[in-house]
Amino acid sequence: MADTTIKVDPAVRDRLQELARERGMSMRDLVAQLAGATPTKEELHKQYEETKAYVEEHFLGRPYTEEDEKAGEKLWADLEAGRIGEVQ
Repeated sequence: MADTTIKVDPAVRDRLQELARERGMSMRDLVAQLAGATPTKEELHKQYEETKAYVEEHFLGRPYTEEDEKAGEKLWADLEAGRIGEVQ
């Protein structure tokens, strides 16, 4: 595979170098790992749709609605804020 050059600020280069060193790998391998582990918008959308379909089939037994999303966001915010305890 042919190599290419990516121009970044020296601070970014230094950070990548430090991260690679901590992981015992080259910067080349680190960048490849980061790129492979970061989903594209299309991949995120596909994952969302698959997760939504799973929740509808296995938990809700009906279509997932905007109200469900709002309720989930509120529950998450309440948990983060410590307004409610652990969910059983």
